[in-house]
Amino acid sequence: MRALRLLDWKSEPVMSEVPDPEPGPGQVVLRVGGAGACHSDLHLMHDFEAGPLPWGPPFTLGHENAGWVHAVGDGVTGLEAGQPVAVYGPWGCGVCARCRVGAENYCENPAGAPVPAGGGGLGLDGGMADLMLIPDARFLVPLPAGLDPVTAAPLSDAALTPYHAVRRSWTKLAPDATAAVIGVGGLGHMAVQILKATTAARIVAVDLRPRALDLAREGGADLVLTPDGAAAGIREATGGRGADVVLDFVGSDTTLALGAAAARTVGDLTVVGIGGGTLPVSFFSVPYEVSVQTTYWGTRPELIEVLDLAARGLLRPDVTTFPLERAMDAYRAMEHGELAGRAVIVPAADG
Repeated sequence: MRALRLLDWKSEPVMSEVPDPEPGPGQVVLRVGGAGACHSDLHLMHDFEAGPLPWGPPFTLGHENAGWVHAVGDGVTGLEAGQPVAVYGPWGCGVCARCRVGAENYCENPAGAPVPAGGGGLGLDGGMADLMLIPDARFLVPLPAGLDPVTAAPLSDAALTPYHAVRRSWTKLAPDATAAVIGVGGLGHMAVQILKATTAARIVAVDLRPRALDLAREGGADLVLTPDGAAAGIREATGGRGADVVLDFVGSDTTLALGAAAARTVGDLTVVGIGGGTLPVSFFSVPYEVSVQTTYWGTRPELIEVLDLAARGLLRPDVTTFPLERAMDAYRAMEHGELAGRAVIVPAADG
């Protein structure tokens, strides 16, 4: 079968022919219907090197995936050939306290996971291929009626990650609160919709690109701003108070400083983007009692909630599809800022 494989750090992936996977006991082979192209894949290609991560190349890219069950191994129940499913991306050990409640994104026994602190497309073979081996059936979530794999694939990261970030701050998102979304790309445009669907807070979106700001408006943003003067704009719109919750989907020095400048006292500043920036934290560098945190992906129960919201039409990812042989075109367009929303690689036409 075909697979887009990263063969080494700081290199472009290569389209390769590899053997079809076969499921072992408890495993499932997925026929891939959609695989999201994520900005973090660009970091894998261009920025990462041996050492910081407990895994490395070679592996097939694609860590947000959906498709149809192709084959099941011995002992797998509740799944049948042709069934549409989404893949829960962070693969933990399955037995630690956090994994047992579905929070495998924060597995505390990474040595017992299929790959330490990774998953399909992150150390093990992902979904930018015709078929994908799922090491345990628990990583598959059946799709609700009316939700197709192309739409569902980006939801497994580009919606699940911001959903987790928003959900953890629900108590600070009352109807008189304000949420600021910095960076309205693949994850940020979903964050705007998630805020709109699950809270009554005022939503402010910040981005440089006109198309991104259009996406924010379409998703329900009450106010859109460009970065220049955005902190002052947020404070003006909130009567000087600032944003109760700031979600930074870029993570650069500039956006982190913007988030700190725009945050309200006792607010949340959540860093989701991995832009490599740093934020000095001292007694006077952020407003009093502002909580600064990072997040990684979301939980399996949260993925079920995300898929339900999408099936009800409350989340609608802006998707541009590319056939598998043009996957690198998607990454190049993303790298040059030419894509709004999410690129989804479509290896298969049907189940």
